[in-house]
Amino acid sequence: MMKCLFPVAGYGTRFLPATKAQPKEMLPILTKPLIQYGVEEALEAGMKNIAFVTGRGKRAIEDHFDITYELEDQISGTSKEGQLDSIRGLIDQCTFSYTRQNHMRGLGDAILTGETLIGNQTFGVILADDLCVGKPDGVMAQMVRVYEKYRCSVVAVEEVPHDEVDRYGIVSGAEMDARHVRVERMVEKPAPQDAPSDLAVIGRYILTPDIFDILRDTAPGRNGEVQLTDALQTQAKNGKVVAYRFTGQRFDCGSVEGFVAATNYFFNR
Repeated sequence: MMKCLFPVAGYGTRFLPATKAQPKEMLPILTKPLIQYGVEEALEAGMKNIAFVTGRGKRAIEDHFDITYELEDQISGTSKEGQLDSIRGLIDQCTFSYTRQNHMRGLGDAILTGETLIGNQTFGVILADDLCVGKPDGVMAQMVRVYEKYRCSVVAVEEVPHDEVDRYGIVSGAEMDARHVRVERMVEKPAPQDAPSDLAVIGRYILTPDIFDILRDTAPGRNGEVQLTDALQTQAKNGKVVAYRFTGQRFDCGSVEGFVAATNYFFNR
């Protein structure tokens, strides 16, 4: 499994006006943009082919994962040169490809748009809004091991407060052990009284390639969007989805509160 898909076409409206002219994925946690943390996690998991589903106004992401000759020449030989080591390492080790999602039709549609970059193979998906600190290794690396054991789609999950379940896809099913659940039911953003559990899917997935055909046949759901949750429910009916309680910590950097918490965490490390 060498490919990881990053859906990065969203507008980032919760961070306006900061995101009016720059992608939300380029907002920095200390000196590193959110998207770079995600790509580093993918690389740690052995995924060297990085695929982006982008949209209008996202060119800064492409520029970030490219050489900047003028800047690098300017700081060459100075004490600041080492500050580019981390991004240079990613550029050297990874390949980057891009396609555009012309209309915002939900996460499921974004992933289907990425089929041209992924092809007929199992792949990872990282939503950069969810900044994860895995212990002892990254969340995606943990999930690769789960996939290698069960050979089906894998979703990362964590318990959330019951009054917040309407912000997530919620899963329930048969407990396999303390870390793994064979998913039987998935519901996108249910009302608290309708939620089958408090186990929420976060922005990490490993998907088998049959997900593309399922997404093609998935009718738009909530808000007229093609929901990945609905497609995963189709796989779950055949016992082909495992939910994994990862070890580590997640910061919801799609919210201002989570963004500040992540900044404080990394500043105090």
